[in-house]
Amino acid sequence: MLTRRSFFHVAAGVAGGSLISPAAMAELPPIAEARPENEAYWAKVAAQYDPAPDFINLEQGYFGMMARPVAEEYKRNIDYLNAHSSRFLRQQFDGPGIEAIRAQIAAAVGADVSEIAITRGATESLQNLIVNYKQVKAGDTIMYADLDYDATQYAMNELALRRGADVAVVRIPEPPSRQAILDAYAQAMQRHPRTRLLLLTHISHRTGLTLPVAELVQMARQRGIEVIADAAQSWGQTDFMVADLKADFIGFNLHKWLGAPLGVGFMYIRKARLADIGVHMSDQDYAATDIRSRVHSGTVNTANIMTVPAAFRFHEQIGVANKSARLKYLRNYWVERVRNVKGLQILTPDDPAMYGASTSFRFAGKTSKEDNQRLAKRLMDEHGIFTVSRNGPLGGSCVRVTPALFTQPRQLDRLVQAIATLAQT
Repeated sequence: MLTRRSFFHVAAGVAGGSLISPAAMAELPPIAEARPENEAYWAKVAAQYDPAPDFINLEQGYFGMMARPVAEEYKRNIDYLNAHSSRFLRQQFDGPGIEAIRAQIAAAVGADVSEIAITRGATESLQNLIVNYKQVKAGDTIMYADLDYDATQYAMNELALRRGADVAVVRIPEPPSRQAILDAYAQAMQRHPRTRLLLLTHISHRTGLTLPVAELVQMARQRGIEVIADAAQSWGQTDFMVADLKADFIGFNLHKWLGAPLGVGFMYIRKARLADIGVHMSDQDYAATDIRSRVHSGTVNTANIMTVPAAFRFHEQIGVANKSARLKYLRNYWVERVRNVKGLQILTPDDPAMYGASTSFRFAGKTSKEDNQRLAKRLMDEHGIFTVSRNGPLGGSCVRVTPALFTQPRQLDRLVQAIATLAQT
């Protein structure tokens, strides 16, 4: 078992790419075998997880289940933290320990460590970025889309209320296409020429739609509009760095597709733009020139953060490009087999640049929140398949399906059969 001293040594080493902890390594075949259709390889990946056996979990979008090596490291960290308590926190973790992990996160997204602050998740990151954005004034407009995350919409509304600004909502067209999305945002910006701040979600938690964020950021900048980007659902299943999104302010999760314990994420603020995000709640623990003054979470579940290096090690054993390809393969596996189901509407387009693991569906004429809550319930009660209903899309509510790395094609065959059966009743 790792000592806490060696834990910090390993965390720092992984940030520099030099050390690996045997306690957190899985027994996997060579990464060269990680082709998306190679079921022998992915069966060995699936064997590293311990999902409940009494239902099929197709709701990976909420919380990315920890692989067994990560969960075991998390348990060790909880036990050590519980035993050594505040002495460990004050003398080791609160200084070099958390800074080693912060440096690892920064390296992973191509940022300077001064541009990263660890948070309790993307929601906290984005709320703080939004409500503390300083450049909105009375009479300005702030803009978000109907597919953006609820809590970020609330934060945008709060910012408008505080500053006396107006709110504009972009309706994402159905069926979406890259050009239709670009046109929808361009038209919204033209209708609202005083727009100052735009929220963009990289991958929607409602439908799985991937936006062309970099192009939209460029479009916004040409009109003097700043962008806050939501990468809660994308980072860890999609291969990108902060520079690829072109946004100066981004919120991330580590507990979804990276597979860290629930309740840890981070925010990114480009160094030159730090002054445009106000200090959170007049924080004085850090200087106004330090990004860490933009979040003050209080006492957090430190074992979550301590386990982030183990999540990175498992993630890197597989490779983000391989994860992305496998998740898209699983998505296509079930989508292609239900295309001819009468009345079925697939909300996420087939352009590979516009989807990841998640895709949502509904039945024609069944568009209410209650309709799709019942549909998700029937999938669980009658077929043992756990999904989730989502509200907000232009054409009505839907059910979201999100496979995981431990999902097997035979389980998706069960979903295909269930959808065909439900279409007839």
